[in-house]
Amino acid sequence: MRYISTRGGIEPIGFSDAVMMGLARDGGLLLPETIPDVSDHLEAWASLSYAELALEVMRPFVDIPEDDLRQLVDRSYATFRTPEVTPVVAVGDVHVLELFHGPTLAFKDVALQFLGNLFEYILKDREQDLNILAATSGDTGSAAIYGVRGRERIRIFVMHPKGRVSPIQERQMTSVLDENVYNLAVEGTFDDCQEIMKSVFGDLEFKDQFELGSVNSINWARLLAQVVYYFYAALRVMEQTDAKRVRFAVPTGNFGDIFAGYLAARMGLPIGRLVLATNENNILARCFTAGDYSLGDVHATLSPSMDIQVASNFERYLYYRLGASAETVRVLMKSFATTGKLLLPQEEDASIDDLIVAGTGNTEATLATIREMQAEHNYLLDPHSAVGVSVGRQFMQDGEPMICLATAHPAKFPAAIEQATGKDLARHEVIDALADLPTRSDEVPADAMTVRTYMAARIALPAEPVDE
Repeated sequence: MRYISTRGGIEPIGFSDAVMMGLARDGGLLLPETIPDVSDHLEAWASLSYAELALEVMRPFVDIPEDDLRQLVDRSYATFRTPEVTPVVAVGDVHVLELFHGPTLAFKDVALQFLGNLFEYILKDREQDLNILAATSGDTGSAAIYGVRGRERIRIFVMHPKGRVSPIQERQMTSVLDENVYNLAVEGTFDDCQEIMKSVFGDLEFKDQFELGSVNSINWARLLAQVVYYFYAALRVMEQTDAKRVRFAVPTGNFGDIFAGYLAARMGLPIGRLVLATNENNILARCFTAGDYSLGDVHATLSPSMDIQVASNFERYLYYRLGASAETVRVLMKSFATTGKLLLPQEEDASIDDLIVAGTGNTEATLATIREMQAEHNYLLDPHSAVGVSVGRQFMQDGEPMICLATAHPAKFPAAIEQATGKDLARHEVIDALADLPTRSDEVPADAMTVRTYMAARIALPAEPVDE
């Protein structure tokens, strides 16, 4: 399988090169040249373990020998607290896909444990080093750090918006004191962090000199790893319910998690609807209800990982939505960078997308959903997952079970749980163990040149002046 850019400015490259490149050198995002149809394999795949299924789903996309890929997959998911890796639990009228059984109790672990092992494998084969720059709105940072901490040939620099992630999310990142880990508290929003990252990666001379790579969802390998759990959940729920199709409700801010479901559907997984759920930062919901993808102010909510306006993975969807026209994508993204607004083409009386529907779960709905699920089913949802359940229930249909993605353990957001239920119910030994650990981070302004200089000094190479 070879990979191309959404903006058409690079020659096709192999999987390992795509992993190491992260963001395409023309500023676009990488996608496979073709998407395989695996619908004929679904019956055989239904009985596979998670690791066995991951091997089958990933195999068409990679250029790694099968035995090596199997070892990478097995090593990555051996770190999870349940052999199912991502179990599905029936709760009331929905099925909850629990994605929080990894080392940092968040869905990002599913991809980033694999990506950490994959990086190490490629770097050893190529005898290269890698310096990772990441931006996080909460969970990506800690999951990425835990995926690469202590590894040879890798340093990681994680930017988070100061004061805009939960205290536990911050402590999970900043309590990791390995020599190859650097935490930067950026005086701005997550969108500022993403903009800095794009600026740094867009400086190709700097990127090459300092051997930069990405673990954010702009990296294709992250999305590939996330596709697996859509197959795993759908096949199990269809087997349990005799359903022919399922629906997924996905809380999302950066469009990465739901785009993995979109890819699964294009591969032949029978998905009736993908329900896109946002909080008050509803740029994506507005896009899929009215075609209006335009920037607004970032609002602080109970689900901080979704407090995003610019969704970095939306460009991948746009590429397919516009008939795989890289030229059209390039023009629209250039216009969006200038105006902050993009209108999706839409025929009169037609939906924006036949697969994706969208809605918003505000703070009131989030708290009500947490409270109801705990009171009626003795099941705790974190606030992000509660947004997904709240919106998902608006799009239920007989014969198509609703699978709601639970993206984080509720213990990561105890204040929201107590606000909803009036009780201190959200606990986990992994979180409790963080309380007395020392932490380390550096505050920096929301300025790309400052971040460049910071990285260069710690990589022990001279920082070259950069024209902004």
